[in-house]
Amino acid sequence: MAGKLSPITEVTPQLIATATLRVETPGAGFTEITADAKAFIAQARADEGTLMVYLRHTSASLTIQENADPDVQTDLVTALDRLAPEHAPWVHDVEGPDDMPAHVKAMLNGVSLHIPVAAGKLALGTWQGIYLAEHRRKPHSREVIFQFIGSRK
Repeated sequence: MAGKLSPITEVTPQLIATATLRVETPGAGFTEITADAKAFIAQARADEGTLMVYLRHTSASLTIQENADPDVQTDLVTALDRLAPEHAPWVHDVEGPDDMPAHVKAMLNGVSLHIPVAAGKLALGTWQGIYLAEHRRKPHSREVIFQFIGSRK
């Protein structure tokens, strides 16, 4: 066996709570939404369970990343730009040269996350934050759905 498993805890789900967060992005880059997720968990009186985070768009994405050094986000944007460059020979360019690369970046990162909630708190690591990654150059209005399933306080 490779690791040591903690004792298993069990709870019966008592609550499904859902809310939609509107995020106005400034354009390409990362917008941290950790505080919004924490506020949702508090308002829902969540105790033990799972927070599901879902982004209703195809040219932006969600990720959990380091929130201590903003250079990390800068380097991640650079890396994604290398993986899906704007001026590649894309066929789909109806909404401009940044549209298709944005779709590719969203596919790489994904649009959903699952985060454990323990004792009413997100079980994120010390330097982890939840981010909406905007892959379009211009500002956009994005919708994020928070849904908690679990027990309540």
